[in-house]
Amino acid sequence: MISKYLLPLAVIAAPALAQESDLALVQSHLRGVQTMTAGFAQTDRAGKTLTGTLTLKRPGRIRFQYGNSVPILVVADGKSLWFIDYSVRQVSRWPIGGSPLAVLLDPNADISRYAKIIPSSDPRVVLALVKDPKRPQFGAITLAFAREATAPGGLRMQGWVALDAQNNRTTVVLSNQRFNAAIDDGAFKWRDPRQAGPRK
Repeated sequence: MISKYLLPLAVIAAPALAQESDLALVQSHLRGVQTMTAGFAQTDRAGKTLTGTLTLKRPGRIRFQYGNSVPILVVADGKSLWFIDYSVRQVSRWPIGGSPLAVLLDPNADISRYAKIIPSSDPRVVLALVKDPKRPQFGAITLAFAREATAPGGLRMQGWVALDAQNNRTTVVLSNQRFNAAIDDGAFKWRDPRQAGPRK
C-alpha cells in the first residue's frame, strides 16, 4: 500500500485498466531526466523519518545527503552503491544493478519488460510498479508521479516505495524537484571513514 504521505494528492488504489500510454510516459520521463535535485523525506518500515537532499546524475550516480545530525550517507558513484556510517566507521557496498534504485540510474533501461501501471482513483496520478520477475533478489520499487505538462515526459516524480529482498520497505517523498541542471561528478565523491581523503 502506498503511504498517504507519498503525494500531496489523495491517492487510493482502485481497480482500473492499466494504461500502456502511461507506462510509455514513465519511460519517457526516466529517459528524459539526466539530472535531478530534490529534498526528500525517507520513512522506514518502523515509521522513522529522515530528511535530506537528493542529487541524481545518470547514468549510475545518486547521493542521499542526510541532515547534519544523521551520520550516514548513501551514494552511487557510477559503479557501486555505497552505504557509509560515519558514527561507527563502517562502509557497505552493493552493485548498482542489485538495488531497487537501479531503475532510476540507467537511462537506457527498457522498463516495459518488467513494469506495470497500478490503477489509481486519481487521474492526475501515475503509479508504476517495477519488478523483474527473473531477479526477485533485486526487490521492487513503486514509482509515483504527478501529471505535469512542463516536466520531463509530462510527469513529475513525486517519490517511491522500495521493497528489498528482505521485505524491508522504505518510502521516499520528494519536494522541490529540479531537472536537468548541470551537476559535477565531484558531487558523488565521499569521505571514507576508514582512511583519510575522499573516495575516488
